[in-house]
Amino acid sequence: MQNINLRIKMVSHISGWTTQLILKHYFERNISLKVCKLCPFPLAVPVIFGAKYLGSTQLRSDRTPSTNARMAQAQEAVDRIKAPEGETQPMTEVDLFISTKRIKVLTADTQEAMMDHSLQMISYIADIGEIVVLMARRKRKGPDGETQKKCLMICHVFTSDDAQVIAQAIGQAFGVAYQQFLQVNGIRASELKPGEYSHYLESQELYNGDLAHFSDEHNLKDVGITKPTGEMLGLAVVESGWGSILPTVVVANMLHGGPAERCKELSIGDRIMSVNGTSLVGLPIHTCQNIIRPKYVKLSIVHCPPVTMAIIRRPDPKFQLGFSVEDGIICSLMRGGIAERGGIRVGHRIIEINGQSVVATTHDKIIQTLTNAVGEIHLKTMPASTYRLLTGQEQPVYL
Repeated sequence: MQNINLRIKMVSHISGWTTQLILKHYFERNISLKVCKLCPFPLAVPVIFGAKYLGSTQLRSDRTPSTNARMAQAQEAVDRIKAPEGETQPMTEVDLFISTKRIKVLTADTQEAMMDHSLQMISYIADIGEIVVLMARRKRKGPDGETQKKCLMICHVFTSDDAQVIAQAIGQAFGVAYQQFLQVNGIRASELKPGEYSHYLESQELYNGDLAHFSDEHNLKDVGITKPTGEMLGLAVVESGWGSILPTVVVANMLHGGPAERCKELSIGDRIMSVNGTSLVGLPIHTCQNIIRPKYVKLSIVHCPPVTMAIIRRPDPKFQLGFSVEDGIICSLMRGGIAERGGIRVGHRIIEINGQSVVATTHDKIIQTLTNAVGEIHLKTMPASTYRLLTGQEQPVYL
């Protein structure tokens, strides 16, 4: 099957609720929805759509996959389920029930529930032509009860003439759920006058903790490393995170006594801009790793500390921060919001909030702190992969 460009609607968790981060024109299209009268629990936007269920598949996924990984997961689910051209596609007539609390898949004839997911467990929605992929995440627990770095993603695949409208309807459900969350917490979104948020953004200066490091010529240098025959480079790299000035790879660890450490010119946190003249900016992590493998490498780097500072200026709680957190890790970011302007990056682990360490702080406490924070909010973060390596939660994969 040919690759199809996917429009992925990224879903994020905020204070136990789930909200959808969307482009500002997302709701400009008027959508005609059929009100559902079959569900007994309270609904703000109860709707139901007819569809054909093609099947489900289960994928193992990182807890904070990149956008490319999300696209690949959706495509993989379709490729697994969809019958090859010319073969009969098994399918079942179903009703997709969408509310601000749950998403259910009901049999069209008996209305029995085939699947039932709470809204906050829906991770991604993808519409691919007439195909809808609904992805629900299941957290995996280790022997000691701690959440593992990998999760199981249940992907349900449907076909419908209203595929795009279904995805938009789910987006509306997320939006209403978020408004309800604001009301429960005493934050009245209606107090935010039309245009007030955009006017405030226009008055804000962009802040990015990398800017000082990238603009200082003393931090820019070339490092040459030669690997002896039969010896690895001894370098582990991770992604810098979406939101970086220049998205590339970061030095996350060095093998003790290896060539990378022996050169004494690299530090954890350094950004690798190019290898032997080939730019790594914007390339997937696996591509970057393959480029770094030759026997001799000349690395063009920018020296940066492992911890990045972000400064968010929020005058009032009614201004949405515009990013989401799960277990201390930044999962998604609203483009153009105050968090992006403050230097927040997707895939980073929050280390400190306003000078207070949150490394051992519970998810709920972090969310409460962020929800109530106003004024100038200082956050120190680092790539989650680097954090897991430094704390021994993961073993480095050296190149």
